[in-house]
Amino acid sequence: MTVPPPAGRASRAGRAGRAGASAPTAAPAPAGAATSAVSATPAKSTKSAISAISASGLRKSYGSKVVLDGIDLHIPEGSVFALLGPNGAGKTTTVEILSTLIGADGGRARVAGHDVAREADLVRGAIGVTGQFAAVDNLLNAEENLLLMADLHHLERREGRRRAAALLERFELSEAARKPVSSFSGGMRRKLDLAMTLVGSPRVLFLDEPTTGLDPRSRRTMWEIIRGLVADEGVTIFLTTQYLEEADQLADRIAVLDHGTLVAEGTAEELKRRIPGGHILLQFADGGQLDAATELFGAAAPDTDALTLQIPSDGGIPTLRAVLDVLSAGEVEPETLTVRTPDLDDVFLALTARPDQKETVR
Repeated sequence: MTVPPPAGRASRAGRAGRAGASAPTAAPAPAGAATSAVSATPAKSTKSAISAISASGLRKSYGSKVVLDGIDLHIPEGSVFALLGPNGAGKTTTVEILSTLIGADGGRARVAGHDVAREADLVRGAIGVTGQFAAVDNLLNAEENLLLMADLHHLERREGRRRAAALLERFELSEAARKPVSSFSGGMRRKLDLAMTLVGSPRVLFLDEPTTGLDPRSRRTMWEIIRGLVADEGVTIFLTTQYLEEADQLADRIAVLDHGTLVAEGTAEELKRRIPGGHILLQFADGGQLDAATELFGAAAPDTDALTLQIPSDGGIPTLRAVLDVLSAGEVEPETLTVRTPDLDDVFLALTARPDQKETVR
């Protein structure tokens, strides 16, 4: 079990990597077609211009190993920020610095209006940290875990019980409130872990790979809880994850960290537009139709075995309409048509590949 720190001590520092309690960044069109990049999904808008988290030139090394190499951050209040990166990129180190668990070697950072180096206790009083593994006490039941956190936050007994009951209901744990945590499923343990983090009503919440190991249903439940924290309470979420769909679903802005450097930042749609590879895939019933279509599109790539034709596309409606017009004018009819645009998997692979593997990124 982890506790809020007394003055001068880091919250949950003795459980590095664990948590649970609150701490006191245009493709060619077919012949004759005009192109226009159209985003199918509007970018999520951030709710405030005021920074909940900011960092400038943040650096950290362990001996000769550079973990963070001068990163800058600006995360508005009441928004969800996702930090992506391969293993060892520096994601957890970033969280540890911003949550005062370790010190930076250089640069400055502020969280909830406080300097993380000079006002560490004030930062700890405004944040919550939930790590990669649920930090719950297996010897206690769910209610007792929450009441313990209330006591550690010095809440009055009545307020502590009210807060615990409200969190149990919010996280759909009321029926299991007095069951031993040792009998909980992974999803239930993660929900309790997050509930414990919220006992102290943090303004900024650091979630370090919070859905690791959860099944798809439990993961989506956690997503709804996270959305609710932002929408209902204006909490700022700093999320690290290796589930790219998770970042796509939740984050207002996404940054990609690789070898200690931020290599890209923007909304999910902005990042996807930087990566080439979008195309329209046509499937034909026979080789004659495929050959006829290939003659219509100069930049297309036919596959004679699969009877498909891949046409470069920016994913926009005008490009799709132009392709259909060319097919209709040429009296060529495919069996199926599929539009594929780059996803965050493509973004991640392109931005974090070894130098000799990297594609051109816009």
